Amino acid sequence: MTATLKDTTAIVGIGQTPFARQLPESEKTLACRAILAALDDAGIPPSQVDAFASYTMENTDEVEIAKAIGAGDVTFFSRVGYGGGGSCATVAHLAAAIATGQATVGVAWRSRKRGSGPRPWRDTVNQLPTPAQWTRPYGLLRPVDEIAMLARRYLHEYGATRDHLFNVALACRNRANQNPAAVMYDRPLTREMYMTSRWISEPLCLFDNCLETDGALACVVVSAERARDCRRRPVLVHAAAQGLPAQHHGMVNYWTDDPLAGPSWTAARQLWKNADFGPADVHVAQIYDAFTVLIPLSLEGYGFCGRGEGAAFGEGGALELGGRLPLNTSGGGLSEAYVHGFNLINEGVRQLRGTSTAQVPGAATCLVTAGEGVPTSALLLRS
Repeated sequence: MTATLKDTTAIVGIGQTPFARQLPESEKTLACRAILAALDDAGIPPSQVDAFASYTMENTDEVEIAKAIGAGDVTFFSRVGYGGGGSCATVAHLAAAIATGQATVGVAWRSRKRGSGPRPWRDTVNQLPTPAQWTRPYGLLRPVDEIAMLARRYLHEYGATRDHLFNVALACRNRANQNPAAVMYDRPLTREMYMTSRWISEPLCLFDNCLETDGALACVVVSAERARDCRRRPVLVHAAAQGLPAQHHGMVNYWTDDPLAGPSWTAARQLWKNADFGPADVHVAQIYDAFTVLIPLSLEGYGFCGRGEGAAFGEGGALELGGRLPLNTSGGGLSEAYVHGFNLINEGVRQLRGTSTAQVPGAATCLVTAGEGVPTSALLLRS
């Protein structure tokens, strides 16, 4: 019998700081506040934490965080690469460590000052990685420029329109308008606003792009057995997966026969293989939304619809509350906060606890995904 992570661990605590374009605290301070809030949510003292997982792009590290929060001896720690592609994998790494006895209480976190801090692509001192040497000298400077190429090809091949992308932006904004913690809480979005906004990288306009946010989030993972004694209703990690497709080239997928079949397709095959349910059984989804076009690409990759059908899937309010797949119910990266996708994990937990500001009635299963376009990861959570 093949061993799996299925329901052996649970998320028992979540925490976050406020989100804003600019916060005065350091990333270390923000990280500690989010982690301590998550531990308090779980009812677990910091001294019992013995595992950490975060991103390679995280500027804080487990050594300083462990000292600052008062952790005990740490027996597992890991970092996951590729920016937003690493969010769900941090939880997966902790789940694997706890399920195999390497640790007992794990903390995953992401702290970021993207709103007030520098942009990674503005670094002109260090030599570009080899793939970027073939793109950035010719104008593909930012992630949005690279994703815009995928967006243009998707719109061309499948007849998708800007109205389809607007459906995504609107669903996320509508959920943010219900969430007092969201940056866009009091800022509704209309079709006219969307259609007349400035281009960022055509065909992607201002509202096709995620926010620039300062903030931090964290969650606590323990065994399913221990979870029964924690303060909050546990949310089980039912399945987890990572995905790096053959001949992948970050964002643009130049070298593959099918650039629109990105990392989500690889992660999805592994994810569903180890799950007791399929896409039709997912009650709510938190899908990585650094750019609106990533939603139809991910809907196709994770099997909610066929190739080329992701744009049309969102028609008729399908992504709204009451639709066939309510999406990014805290507002997501487009309208709540952009902290490399970690807020999608916390919102998945809230949905299955029944405490979301945009609660899906009876939600018992949730898909959470990390960044499409880069080596990625995904989680299936259930109550």
